Amino acid sequence: MSTRIAIEQIRKINQLIIKKNTGKPAEMAVKLDCSLTTLFTYLAMMRTMGAPIQYNKFKQTYYYEEEGNFVIGFVPK
Repeated sequence: MSTRIAIEQIRKINQLIIKKNTGKPAEMAVKLDCSLTTLFTYLAMMRTMGAPIQYNKFKQTYYYEEEGNFVIGFVPK
């Protein structure tokens, strides 16, 4: 997995989570054009970096436990 592709996929995951429009994990993997294993790897990476990601079984979507945004990259002052 290249770094550029991983970063782009994480950005897409972040947007889907913010919109609360991920769907079930299998549906989300289709939206990202990746395998379930790869999706779970991305989610684990994001959690390791502090993203409070949870899954709501009733609404069938991932969400952040608190409002926020997952940002990757340099932000100048």
